[in-house]
Amino acid sequence: MWAARTAKFRHCLAASSVNLRRRLRLGVTMAKSKFAYVRDFETDDTCLPHCWVVVRLDGRSFHRFAERHNFAKPNDKRALHLMTRCAQTVMEELEDIVLAYGQSDEYSFVFRRKSNWFKRRASKFMTLVASQFASSYVFYWPEYFEDQPLLYPPGFDGRVVVYPNNQTLKDYLSWRQVDCHINNLYNTVFWALVQQAGLTPVQAQERLKGTVAADKQEILFSEFNINYNNEPLMYKKGTVLMWQKVEEVTTKEVKLPAEMEGQKMKVSQVRARPLALHCDIIGDAFWKEHPEILEEDS
Repeated sequence: MWAARTAKFRHCLAASSVNLRRRLRLGVTMAKSKFAYVRDFETDDTCLPHCWVVVRLDGRSFHRFAERHNFAKPNDKRALHLMTRCAQTVMEELEDIVLAYGQSDEYSFVFRRKSNWFKRRASKFMTLVASQFASSYVFYWPEYFEDQPLLYPPGFDGRVVVYPNNQTLKDYLSWRQVDCHINNLYNTVFWALVQQAGLTPVQAQERLKGTVAADKQEILFSEFNINYNNEPLMYKKGTVLMWQKVEEVTTKEVKLPAEMEGQKMKVSQVRARPLALHCDIIGDAFWKEHPEILEEDS
């Protein structure tokens, strides 16, 4: 009897092994099906090695979006803080980002020079940054616009650019900060002329045509008693996000002697967080103060 049972068990085991081998062969055949040739049409978009990879996002049709959602002019603190919150979320999810810079409706993310994240595929860099940022914008909207419902989801377009050395990366970031200053100065004067002087947008544009920075600052000071130098740095310089160590204190239940059971204690730990700075990044002072950001040119 035992011999018969043993023989039957061995027969079942052998049959199971045959079925398993057949399934494995079938799986291999399916993976190498006649349709797999379509992968040959995928473009090789690997970013050059040993280069800085920068992903820049811009709001799509954000002038209309700002009007529909009643953004304050010339700057809406809620919108700028929301953009920064989204950028912080991107950095926390994609830890290979060493620095981010934002102003108005745009943010630039700088990936580590030696990053091999997703094999340095540009499409992966761009789509994951854009999707994380856009979803965060919708998710965190109620925290910053409590009285303003989100009428429709925003859109962001992205691009990926590689910079071969530290100097070109610094020049790129300087370019974006200069753009921030130029746009903010113009918008500050423009909206002062519209909101306080009663000019129409067309009249304000005509008034500012051909003016330089000194002219605009003079209009602000002489006609509206506004010293542009005293404007908030967030508006003039934009926002820099970089990793900094901070001490976080949390309250949690811990195992204690029986007589103290159920009590909670405060526990502190040091963690790296992407914190916001509003400072000049064009000069050398910032880079000397934070030498850990840049990797040595090879």
